[in-house]
Amino acid sequence: MMPLAVLFAWLAAPSAAAHWVGTWATAPQRVERRNLPPSPLARSTLRQTFKISLGGRELRVHVSNRFGNAPLVIRAASIALPAGPGAIVRSSQRALRFHGRRSITLAAGAAAVSDAFRFRARPRSELTVSIYFGAAPTRVTGHPGSRQTSYLESGNFIAAASLPHPETADHWYILTGVDVRAPAAAAAIVAFGDSITDGHGTTTNGNDRWTDDLARRLAAMPATRHLAVLNAGIGGNCVLRPCLGPAGIARYRRDALQPAGVRWVLLFEGVNDIGTAHRSVAQALIAAYHRMIVEAHARHLRIYGATITPFGGSFYDSPAHQADWRIVNHWIRHSRAFDAVLDFAEAARNPLAPMRLLPADDLGDHLHFNPAGYARLALSIPLQLFQP
Repeated sequence: MMPLAVLFAWLAAPSAAAHWVGTWATAPQRVERRNLPPSPLARSTLRQTFKISLGGRELRVHVSNRFGNAPLVIRAASIALPAGPGAIVRSSQRALRFHGRRSITLAAGAAAVSDAFRFRARPRSELTVSIYFGAAPTRVTGHPGSRQTSYLESGNFIAAASLPHPETADHWYILTGVDVRAPAAAAAIVAFGDSITDGHGTTTNGNDRWTDDLARRLAAMPATRHLAVLNAGIGGNCVLRPCLGPAGIARYRRDALQPAGVRWVLLFEGVNDIGTAHRSVAQALIAAYHRMIVEAHARHLRIYGATITPFGGSFYDSPAHQADWRIVNHWIRHSRAFDAVLDFAEAARNPLAPMRLLPADDLGDHLHFNPAGYARLALSIPLQLFQP
């Protein structure tokens, strides 16, 4: 029989089955000139807020200089609970360390993950990361489509409860993900796509992308509350070639297959390939989807394909593009190549004009959705797809 002292120690120790799971992530890209920080990052403090999926008491933070053209120096970084625009709850602040040090230099093209640290993060809560930079490259790695306001102040204000006169930008920079130590059953769902996944048309600081709505639904169900949703959408992204950000087929492994604890991939991308093509791309898209499916299955992941939503009346609309749309969606629905199909096109279409979006959900450009439309997409996803 196990001695009581040994038994109590075993019960108090972290489970050996616990593992790292991504609780928030964003897809990095080289930031275009028009979306660069309002002032240089060098010798400035950047404060950024984001909403996590899973909670926990042990975290780690990912940072990146993947698209930089020179070294990036992080002199200090911390995480805290937010307390309003550009402000933090000072008593909650925890310093980040990299290999035991508070500073790290990221070479051009490099990324890093912080040491694990104790921090009490509640599920579906917001966190704020502050970074004080030394030298910084002119080519910045980030995510322009954050729909979240970031705050930049010249000088070292890493320990300040609030920033005195910050400049703002609705973009994320350098920060690319947060993982949480979670029980064995916990896992991540990666939504891989373009601006419709990134959230074009949603409310700034409102967290009302379809991925946010899906995360809320999962969190409300006891059978799925252990699942995180990671958004790997990039606005203007194409599958087959670089449009905005790296081509989907090139970034797929990093952004969709490598996040910690990923178990499912939701593939919802292709409208930009179709809409910008001068000749048919249907078969090339289908071939790319095949490749993505094979790579997911090689890692024992499930991959669900989402049909491309209607774009009638938009700047992408043409008879040739509609023909490709029909071919691709027919293949997604009927090939049985995906482990399941999310029929977003059916959920979003106007019954009186099937090539168009429902008017109540249309942002106005006949391609993107308003928050009600994104909620409709999320509601169309059967949650049993994420249960054993």
